[in-house]
Parts: sequence; structure tokens; C-alpha cells
Amino acid sequence: MSFRETDQKTIIENFYGTEVTDPYRWLENATSEDTRAWVEAQNEVSSAYFQAGNERSRIMQRLTELTNFPRYSPPIWKGGCYFFSHNTGLQNQDVLYTVEHLDDQPSLLLDPNLLSEDGTVALITQSYSHDGTLLAYGISSGGSDWQEIKIHQIATGKDYPEVIRWGKFASLAWKHDNSGFYYDRLPEPGTVAEEDESCYSRIYWHSLGTAQEEDVLIYERPDAKELIFSPLITDDGSYLLLRVWLGTDPKNRLYYRKVASHNTFVRLLDDFDAAYHFLHNVGSVFYFQTDLDAPRGRVIAIDVEHPERANWREVVPEQDDALDVVAVVSQQFVAVYKQDAHHSVKRYSLEGQFLGEISLPTLGSIVGMAGEADRTEIFLNFTSFLYPTSVFRYDFLVDTLTLWCGPDLQIESEQYQVEQVFYTSKDGTRIPMFLTYKKSLVLDGTNPTLLYGYGGFNISLTPTFSANILFCLEQGGIYAQPSLRGGDEYGEEWHMAGMLEKKQNVFDDFIAAAEWLIEQKYTNTARLASNGGSNGGLLVAACMVQRPDLFGAVVCEVPVIDMLRYHKFTVGRYWISEYGNAESSAEHFRFLYAYSPLHNIQAGVAYPATLIMAADTDDRVVPSHAKKFAAALQAATSGVQPILLRIETKAGHGFGKPTAKVIEGRGDVYAFLFQQFGM
Repeated sequence: MSFRETDQKTIIENFYGTEVTDPYRWLENATSEDTRAWVEAQNEVSSAYFQAGNERSRIMQRLTELTNFPRYSPPIWKGGCYFFSHNTGLQNQDVLYTVEHLDDQPSLLLDPNLLSEDGTVALITQSYSHDGTLLAYGISSGGSDWQEIKIHQIATGKDYPEVIRWGKFASLAWKHDNSGFYYDRLPEPGTVAEEDESCYSRIYWHSLGTAQEEDVLIYERPDAKELIFSPLITDDGSYLLLRVWLGTDPKNRLYYRKVASHNTFVRLLDDFDAAYHFLHNVGSVFYFQTDLDAPRGRVIAIDVEHPERANWREVVPEQDDALDVVAVVSQQFVAVYKQDAHHSVKRYSLEGQFLGEISLPTLGSIVGMAGEADRTEIFLNFTSFLYPTSVFRYDFLVDTLTLWCGPDLQIESEQYQVEQVFYTSKDGTRIPMFLTYKKSLVLDGTNPTLLYGYGGFNISLTPTFSANILFCLEQGGIYAQPSLRGGDEYGEEWHMAGMLEKKQNVFDDFIAAAEWLIEQKYTNTARLASNGGSNGGLLVAACMVQRPDLFGAVVCEVPVIDMLRYHKFTVGRYWISEYGNAESSAEHFRFLYAYSPLHNIQAGVAYPATLIMAADTDDRVVPSHAKKFAAALQAATSGVQPILLRIETKAGHGFGKPTAKVIEGRGDVYAFLFQQFGM
């Protein structure tokens, strides 16, 4: 089978008077023999292409060398010990360790690399008991979002016999007496209709040492099956909180009751009018990070004994910069702000008094924090494009930030530079973009350039280090990262400007970035590659379909492509607040159909070289999106450039992917780009 010979079995549907054809719907059946054979043939073609350029082995060797450096997570303090993860460099999965003092030799706690021969079993959830003697940990196989939770006795190194199943993105909340924990789960598959398997979230109580079948149902809302619940117990052990979500909408609710009570939960926040992130409590006073009447974020206090809105108190007001995340450590607010998409860190008292700023090593990002309200230290994971992720310890008593551990990776950073530029999008909006490249760069319009974007779900792209980026720079390439609307770089208004009927703004922002790079002589169309994954895969696919003349190559990873049917699969319904629903609204159909990549491919157009990547066990964005997109592009294009599909096996959406598979995937990407750019 040639990759240009995909059978068409046309289905026609009517959306509000518009007939829509779907000739490749049969590829949605991942288990059929026809689909399996088609995928195998596609993989054979793409694999042969990656090998044909004779550069892949060198690329793989260098990517492996650049990935081989130690990585750490910020240490978590519980009950007299620190807990942290560590990867020596090329281990497929990070390993959990514990240590009593930071300068002691760590003790091994859990090594997920021992759970499978190929590293495809990942440790994705850790919840420590208040006294640090117990660990509930979740494992995922093959990249699935489903997880199994086990309970580990830290002193003995043994697991309790019970296994907790049917959790996705699960949260756990230990009672302080170690008698058990509250957790959220979904229905067991087969007990509800297939389309409802990601609905009917429930909160259960699990008593330590008992079978899951004995767990007690604590809360459910069968009248509102799409609500998602996650439990939390306050640091003082007094209150059980239920955080209530509707898909990926940042607006949420919050219910609570006393841990010792069996009374009905009090619906403290129940209007879905804003985002409310619980931070801390002092008795009955709850502190929240919120965007209520403050799209760039602020901190407020609510006394649950006097919860009327007239009694709410502003503690840290909204500022010019967007508030990213807040932690309460050493009885202070540690607030991370975004200044044009890079981070600064400020400290405030619980009364809102500004106490100072924690100076960071350079322009970059905080990608992890760990600290306790009653301890005088916080650990910060800091990174930037030329600064490998490192763990710093800030001591509140002496106002000092010191390096706890950083990677031994030799980077000739003086050869490179990072600059932030601003360009104008189609509607006049000013968009920031980071550019990283060699200082010897000549603006002659010939430089190979990798333009990476996301633009959605109020997720910010800030400066981060990766071996993938460094490899690009070493080859003389430019790495360009614009801060598109749809993200949270400038707060909730920036997010809302790139969702639902305004999604086209995101594509316009990305297209304008490409045009600016060409106009300013950084690159040209033939040497410009676009790249994005998940929602970013939708981004690069839509932009390529709208402007096939603009890009020399497109790398489209685990993409959302069929915007009329995305909500029908796995957790796709979670994204309706972001994208809309073509079935339930004529207006939504109109704007979704207008940009849906699958439905805007035109026969006879010469599309650029395209590499579409997906995973066979991705149960977040199902691979049928990628399959149908590849089939449609291959049939439509009039050009000679390859349209390749790469389907990874035993891999999911990306979370928990083994290091070896990450390197292999990036190796194929660069083998593809080297051939396109003649490198």
C-alpha cells in the first residue's frame, strides 16, 4: 500500500443545512485489521524516509549526549524527611528518593524503571501522608491517562495489598491520622455508556488496608455528570475541600466541610464566575488566588464563618504583570508573576504587605516549587533556554537564594543569545516572541528556523531548557517561541482572546510570527519549520492549511484535527469550553468548520512537507485525528513534498513517555527536517 492510496468510505452528515463529508471515518476504528494494516504501511514509509538521509544516527547520538545530564525535582518536606525525584540522565523514568538532611546520601524509595523492561510504566502521582510515613503513588502504562494507585510504607519499603483503579488525573487527600484518604475516580468502564466513561466523577473514602470495593462514596452529582471533583485537606487537617471543575474551563467552584463532620458540603463558591485556587487557611479564613474582577490575578481572603461577598477581603491586589502561581511558605505568599512571558518572584505577608523580591539567575521560568507554610525554606526549579533546569533553595531567614543541585552539562552559552522581540498580529495586537540563536548569526534570510507554538487552554509558554532546543541551536538554527493569544501570558483576557469564536486570533498570531521572521531576514519560507503538539498540533495544522505557501516544513504532534467530532472521544468533552461544540450550536459549528484543519484541506494545493506524529495508546487526543489528517492531505496535495505519518507504539499523549522514546521521536523529527532543509 502506498501512502497516497487510502480507501475512502464517505459518510455525509448535515450540520444546520451544511453537508459535511467524512471519507476516512473508518480510521477511527483503531482495532480493525484494515486500520492496523494502514498504520503499519504508513509507519514503513515514514521510517524509510527518516533513514534515507543518512544523518539520523549522528542526530540520535548527539541528542542522546545532550539528554544525558542529571535532573532533579524540588524536594518536598513531610514528617522530618525530604522526598524528591532524580534522573541520572538517560533513565527512562525518574526515580524517587528520600533523605533526612539535604547533604546526606539519599535513600532509594521507588524506581519505576523496574516495573517494565522498556520503561513504558511511569510514576505519575505521588501523595505523601502528613507525617511522611506513607506514600500513595499512581502508575500509568503505555502513556495512558488511566492510573492505578498503590500505597507504600516508606519505613519498610513494602506496598499495602490494595490497588485503587479507575482514576484519571486523580487527586488524593490523606487524613492526618493516616487512617486513609479521599480520592476521586471515574466509573469502571462497562458500567456506563462508552461516551460517559469520563463523566460521573465521584469522591470516595479509602480506609488503609482494605479493598477498593469497600470504599465509601462521599460525594457525587449524578444530576450534573460532567462536573469533575478533586479533594484536598487543609494543612491544619481541619477542612475537606472539594474543587469542582467543568472540563478545562479555568472557572471553578469550591465546596467544603469539616474533616470530622459527615454533614452536607457547604457550597462556598458555586457560580462558575471565576478561577479560585485555594492557597491556605488560618482557622476559618480561606485564602484564594483568583481572577474575579482581576483578569491578571490577585489574592483574596474569605472567612467561611462570614462568607457573604461583602465580607471578602483583597490581600494582594492585581498588578500590571499576570499572576501565575502562588504558594504559602514561611507564613508568606510567594507569588510568581509573568513579565512579558518570563517570571519574577515576589513575597507578601499574609496581610498583603510587600516583603521583597527573590532575584532569579537570569531571564527564565519557575517550573516547580516546594515548600511548607510552617518552614522557612522554599525550593524553586528554575530554567531558561540556555539554562538547564536547576533546583535553588531560598532561605527566608537570611533572604538568600542558593543552588541546591544543577546539572553537569557543558553548554557554551557564550556562543548563543536570547532576545525577546515584539511584532504585530493581523488585528494590530502586539505579540512577544523569544528568539534564541548563535551570536554569529547573519541576517541573510537563509537560517533554518523552528517556530514553536501552542496558544490555548490558558497555558503560558515561558523560557525553558531542552536538549531538543540546544540541538537546534548547535546546527545553526533559530528557535522561535511566540506568546500567542489563548495562553495565559497576560492573564485571562489574553486567554479569552484566543478561544471559541476568537480562535482564529491564535492562528493569525502564529502566521504573523512566521511573516515577521521572513521580513526581518532571519529565515525564508523554504527553511522555516512550524512545530506544535496537542492544541499546538491543531495550531500548526490550521496555519499550514490556511497558508501552505508560508512554511517549508510542518511538524504536527498528537494533534486535535477534526473539530466537528473531537468531543466524542475520551476526554474531548473537557475541551468544549475552549473550542465549542458543533453539534449543539449552529454558531459553534460555523466558526469550528471555518478553521477545522480536516475540513479545510483543498484538493490540488501543493502542501509543504509535513510530519504528523501520534501514539497508538493516546487516550487524551485519540490518534484517529492524525490518521484522518494524513490520509486527507496525502490524497489532496498536488506537490512533491512528503506527507508522513508516524504512529508511536506503547506511548500516550506524552506524559510519562520514556526517555528513550523521547530521544527517538526527536531524532525522527530532525532527520525529517535535515532532509527538507538540505542540512
